[in-house]
Amino acid sequence: MENLTFAVPTLFGLEGLCADEMRRLGLPQVQAENGRVLCGGTWADLPRLNLNLRTGERVLIVLGTFPAGDFEALFQGTRALPWERFIPKGGQFPVKGHCLNSALHSVPACQAIVKKAVAARLGAKYGLNTLPETGALYQIQFSIMKDTATLMLDTSGPGLYKRGYRAQGVDAPLRETLAAAMVLLSRYRGRDPLCDPFCGSGTIPIEAALIAKNRAPGLNRTFSAQKWTCVDKKLWLQAADEAMDKEFDGDYEIWGGDLDPQAVELARHNAQLAEADDLVRFEQANACTFHWGGLYGRVVTNPPYGERIMERREAEELYRAFGKAWAKFPDRWQLFLLSSHTEFERTFGRPADKKRKLYNGMLKCDLFMYLGQQKKR
Repeated sequence: MENLTFAVPTLFGLEGLCADEMRRLGLPQVQAENGRVLCGGTWADLPRLNLNLRTGERVLIVLGTFPAGDFEALFQGTRALPWERFIPKGGQFPVKGHCLNSALHSVPACQAIVKKAVAARLGAKYGLNTLPETGALYQIQFSIMKDTATLMLDTSGPGLYKRGYRAQGVDAPLRETLAAAMVLLSRYRGRDPLCDPFCGSGTIPIEAALIAKNRAPGLNRTFSAQKWTCVDKKLWLQAADEAMDKEFDGDYEIWGGDLDPQAVELARHNAQLAEADDLVRFEQANACTFHWGGLYGRVVTNPPYGERIMERREAEELYRAFGKAWAKFPDRWQLFLLSSHTEFERTFGRPADKKRKLYNGMLKCDLFMYLGQQKKR
């Protein structure tokens, strides 16, 4: 079977987690870089990656990498790649991309050159002066960094964080890929209670339920490459069967609370769409008086930061009140809290045992980890 190279972009800080996911899928040559993870694979791995990845943003096939110091080099390098192996006569092939630290820095100009080069190659192969572009979508992506161009095809379509369960979000929603990463970083395996007292539209508890159940996050959506003629339809069915065979049954204690009753309703609706409503309970609740019975468990949460939604001072008061509520928890409980607020630890009332830098979109945040007795072990 033909060997391919895949590139999976990630949010900054999630490269290592995504690389671990790929290794667990048995993929060869996994290599984490800044903002993306590369691996080898075959056509059969394309659906497996799209269906199973929790922390990757999309799955790209790398067609080639070459020096591109000027427009002529970009044109000839692009034209030399075997586009006809992927794109049929009627395929639509729009182009998008980015340039960084390179002589070629105008994105629209590079888009036009890449488009022209691919059209020249396909036109020559199919004996056409004008390509119809009426068929399936073959989105081309380019990246030009330090005068080196990489040309790729996007197999996913909408980003992988669009799992298909969030019809609409509340203000400043947390991306599903980041929510899954927070749950994975908390080392949650479905055995102990998991709570999110600032649950918003329910993303963290729903991702926790998918992780506990070992349910592939992409099972309820479609992908661009499902319409590609070069990918055997049977491979998608095989990948879905393989994913469903790995699911667990079990009772999990997963809870989400929010002060806003509309957010709670939306969270319940999203859990139904994710087929996780039997695993997660949502309630209207105040995080400042939050308490949970039981000697151990974990809280994974993303409270308001005071960036846009709340004023900074309000956010600090909220952290202070939540810190007081947290102080009453038994010391075998753990807390994993994401915030961009530089004064979080001071207002919360205690320093974190560990911190990990993550990005919520373009916003630099820290995952503050309070490890309770785990740290002493």
